[in-house]
Amino acid sequence: MPRKGIWRRALLAGVLALPARPSLGGAGFPGRPIRILVPFPPGGTTDLQMRALAEPASRRLGQPVIIENKPGAGGTLGAATIARGTRPDGYTLSVMPGSVFRMAAMSSSPPYDPLADFTWIIRLVGYTFGIVVRADAPWRTLRAFLDDARANPGRITFGTPGVATLDVTMEQIARAAGGIQWVHVPFRGGTENLRALLAGQIDAAAENSLWADLVLQGRLRLLATWGEARTARFPAVPTLLESGIPVVASAPYGLAGPRGMDADAVRILHDAFRDSLDDPGHRQVLARFDMPLLYADSAAYERYAQAFHAEDSAMIRAMGLRI
Repeated sequence: MPRKGIWRRALLAGVLALPARPSLGGAGFPGRPIRILVPFPPGGTTDLQMRALAEPASRRLGQPVIIENKPGAGGTLGAATIARGTRPDGYTLSVMPGSVFRMAAMSSSPPYDPLADFTWIIRLVGYTFGIVVRADAPWRTLRAFLDDARANPGRITFGTPGVATLDVTMEQIARAAGGIQWVHVPFRGGTENLRALLAGQIDAAAENSLWADLVLQGRLRLLATWGEARTARFPAVPTLLESGIPVVASAPYGLAGPRGMDADAVRILHDAFRDSLDDPGHRQVLARFDMPLLYADSAAYERYAQAFHAEDSAMIRAMGLRI
């Protein structure tokens, strides 16, 4: 055989033997399970909502959508994980709560840049927040609670699901109510927060609607919700606005991946999760926790992230809040 033919065959065999490069989300995506990092403990509203959404999304994608909980650091461990060397192939995503922006604004050396390190895929839903106390607590209204806190600086304690989460809103409430001084007790998620409240370790909890069933059972008392209007399940409970506190908070969140994701992978993921939002099982979870549907597509979600980061950072600077 001519020498040139031998070399040609050897070269072809070597090329065929090379391992295939992992897809960055092109043709055939997804070809394996997709992992979603939920930066809160199991059993919380975000965890339950995402598990309800993952099931119909799995059917649409033809691959399992696996929820992995990464609690701690105020709900930012998912964002920090995908920003640090995770391949932008669409197989590892993170839920992006508002604390992702807030922690970066409050820290002198954040582990990520919220505007440069992520690919924004889809905005999903928001929370219903509120202030709850035990059913045997002396405060029957938000006004009574705030008056007591103002009259007793440093005595009232409140829990949140972590640093740079709802403590910032509670600081806004304190300032709007005339300069209240109370004590923030951060926990690793809503379940720990409410457990501490029930055990009498704190006086109140600022928390998302994970408290709903406990309020309906008569174990907790809901003093106020933080939306623009009263909630469907608790129509007798006033909002902060109705209580004279000019604060509104719903904290939309969604999914993002590492920066540099393939546009086709982003589209496929967006469409699968968008089409799953109206799944009956998912809608049932949203109704259970009064979670508003706040869908935005990839481009609109990125614009929202930029605007929210600018607004929240300005508020953090004005309030002088630092970690």
